Amino acid sequence: MAVRKPLPGSEPGARRAHLGMRPRALGADVAYTAEQIQVLEGREHVRRRPSMYIGSTSTTGLHHLVYEVVDNAVDEALAGHAQRIVVTLFADGSVQVDDDGRGIPVDVHKKEGLSALELVMTRLNAGGKFGGGGYKVSSGLHGVGVSAVNFLSERLQVWVHRGSKVYQQEYERGVPKAGVKPVGKTDRTGTIVRFWPDPQIFPDTKFDREVIRHRLREMAYLNKRLEIALNDESLGLTETFYFEGGIVAFVRALNRDKSVVNVPPFYVDREIEGTQVEVALQYNETFVENVVAFANTIHTIEGGSHLTGFRAALTNVLNRYARKAGILKEQDPNLTGEDVREGLTAVISVKVLEPQFEGQTKGKLGNAEVQGHVSLALTEGLTQYLEENPSEGRRIIEKSLTAARAREAARKARDLVQRKSLLESSMLPGKLADCSERDPSLSELYIVEGDSAGGTAKGGRDRRTQAILPLRGKILNVEKARLDKVLTSDEIRNLITAMGAGVGDNFNIEKIRYHRIVTMTDADVDGSHIRTLLLTFFFRYFPQVIDKGYLYMAQPPLFKVSKGAGKNMKVVWCSSEADRDKALRQLGKGAEAARMKGLGEMNAEELWETTMNPATRVLLRVTVEDAAAVNDTFERLMGPDVEPRKKFIQAHAKSVRNLDI
Repeated sequence: MAVRKPLPGSEPGARRAHLGMRPRALGADVAYTAEQIQVLEGREHVRRRPSMYIGSTSTTGLHHLVYEVVDNAVDEALAGHAQRIVVTLFADGSVQVDDDGRGIPVDVHKKEGLSALELVMTRLNAGGKFGGGGYKVSSGLHGVGVSAVNFLSERLQVWVHRGSKVYQQEYERGVPKAGVKPVGKTDRTGTIVRFWPDPQIFPDTKFDREVIRHRLREMAYLNKRLEIALNDESLGLTETFYFEGGIVAFVRALNRDKSVVNVPPFYVDREIEGTQVEVALQYNETFVENVVAFANTIHTIEGGSHLTGFRAALTNVLNRYARKAGILKEQDPNLTGEDVREGLTAVISVKVLEPQFEGQTKGKLGNAEVQGHVSLALTEGLTQYLEENPSEGRRIIEKSLTAARAREAARKARDLVQRKSLLESSMLPGKLADCSERDPSLSELYIVEGDSAGGTAKGGRDRRTQAILPLRGKILNVEKARLDKVLTSDEIRNLITAMGAGVGDNFNIEKIRYHRIVTMTDADVDGSHIRTLLLTFFFRYFPQVIDKGYLYMAQPPLFKVSKGAGKNMKVVWCSSEADRDKALRQLGKGAEAARMKGLGEMNAEELWETTMNPATRVLLRVTVEDAAAVNDTFERLMGPDVEPRKKFIQAHAKSVRNLDI
């Protein structure tokens, strides 16, 4: 889970400020003609509209550049021409991707009169992935990958090892400095691309080794027997990923430190009408579903036809098996999809000849036929697995039946909460100090730790746009409980009622009453724990709130630096040790610094100015860039098993700063 820092004062709801728009004069655009329409092509369009090609210019888009180049190298492996890929992070901020594939062709394209290498590097929609001649299966489908990387790089160099020669070309912001030229001899084949991201495009050009490491490890799982190495020049480290077991090893890794239900993971690998389908699954004793789906090695975070086919087949096969084995009687209702996916860990990987992705960042697979391919492969394979492993099959069905009973209990609890919410729609939770604004886009809900801090926040807030909901103690750890137990918590029911959008199957993000939900806790261990409990709650039961960008964390000051007393007292609020030291120097002799342990130490005006005033506050927006990694972290930190949590604490203890107990 990551947090992003919006610009201070950019949020609506500044205290006592009047929001409005100046009406535009009628006929103000009379000079708007065809001459004012700009047509941008190729390099210019990518540089002017980078988000259309890489999703954003944030750190997510920055790392997408690496993935685009790596995808091209993986395509060579998928085609059977590469066995090793090496990614190097250099100290100067550049990244290099080296593969041992065939090497990009360098001969002159007859129609264009340019080297094929230069065409691939400088023309959108130019590459071996169109028309089916160069690659059977490709992850970099749209053909804009490496050229878009070139256009968004301050500098890019490419070397091709092909035909016993090394060819080289260099570019500045996508423009070749010279033609393709031979620079030496070689006894290998392959392509090497090194690029420096352009600071004119990206506010931050620093790559995160852990983010890249996670993706490369993932790629190695999805391409068994492909070796992928990551070099970090600054740290002097090299890490190599290689998995004989492929996605079976992936599932085992996702289930590490968990009690599993079916000991040998299920695995099927079938090719149906040109689509290669791989599925591995294994159940564990948790309540959490963790299914990750890929198409041509691209993580389709929004799912698609392959995930739909998987879910339908899984439910049908397990119901048929349960009835055939006599575990489900004739009068018993079928297990639902929700029942059979509780505690499920699965990896779905399809390789499609002509994939249809939604958007350049490929978040969802659209090929309708793939749904049937996955369904058929899973139906045949899982039916055989259950028949050959009856004890494993019975354990899976028994877990699903337990989930079904809990689901029914949760439905009753949820209906009770829904009815109570409707009854209380005009009488919200007693501790909620609501705002007068009724436009959700202008409304904020502060979730505050304790009645004391809640009282201070109520006194200092902007009553028009800011609502306050105090929590009494720590909320239930939802990682250790099913929904039926979760809904018995008064604090959680109050929070659900305050949000006003329902819960579970009845949740509707369009009905939510606040577009900013802000956790505001003390800067100590208890406060951090409460914040983590809240993040777990939203991640598990209200992920749409995070996806919409509605969840934030307030950043109260860590230090109060003061000098003098009474009306002559000078106070500086600091958010870091460096700021504290600077303030002490500025205020001079006699200045004192105090560590802020609780929001209750501030009066209402101080809390407003430091933490709640849109003109001066800092809010961190909560985002999820890697759901699988976040899922694993929450399971380790908040799950029922002690040993994984102990290992995590031991591994990260040395990196802890400012531990306040």
